[in-house]
Amino acid sequence: MRSRTGLILLLVKQGLDPAQILTRLALRKALNDCESVLDVGCGKSMNLRWMGVKHSTGIDGYAPDLAEARRLKTHDELILGDVQKLDNYFNPGQFDAVMALDVIEHLAKEDGLRLMRAMEKISRRRVIFFTPSGFLPQHHLEKNDLQEHLSGWEAAEMKQHGYRVIGMLGPKILRGEFHSLKWRPKFFWGGVSLLGHFLWTRWVPEKAAAILCIKTKGDVSF
Repeated sequence: MRSRTGLILLLVKQGLDPAQILTRLALRKALNDCESVLDVGCGKSMNLRWMGVKHSTGIDGYAPDLAEARRLKTHDELILGDVQKLDNYFNPGQFDAVMALDVIEHLAKEDGLRLMRAMEKISRRRVIFFTPSGFLPQHHLEKNDLQEHLSGWEAAEMKQHGYRVIGMLGPKILRGEFHSLKWRPKFFWGGVSLLGHFLWTRWVPEKAAAILCIKTKGDVSF
């Protein structure tokens, strides 16, 4: 796993705003003792490569993004497949951790709950979701790109499913589609978002723009 300082420096170079960097640091902490990670709905994200996870597998249903992921070498293994049928591709307890970042909100509610159960079955240690806090309207950028939001997930309901929930990305009023800051200059509003995170929304996730939800096997709630 890449060091915390090394990851911060890398993410600054990538142009992420401070609250986005905090999200990656929180994810790194959640994955710290996990050597094998399945990234559900991985797209072309470099998150696991940036963190230096020992062995990462990605699965996604959008072929153009997966082709770009192969070019960028985002994961050690990449699979073009239906994330709603994980049992067809993976075995119970196959990975130390299974994560879905900005994925579950793209599914109808019942499909999202089935995904949750499947991920919990495939994981040995940890299951992680990152999703908007509540319903956030979002539309397609390209035809069939799977970007439309079909459901919203509240902090309270994720807690009911046994997840520890952390508010991320500062107050939800500051961000719109794709978690982008609504106003410019982004440096200023990114700072406001960061301040709001530390002073308020980290502890009050229902008011945050997004929530990081973590469940560990061995917890009484798991």
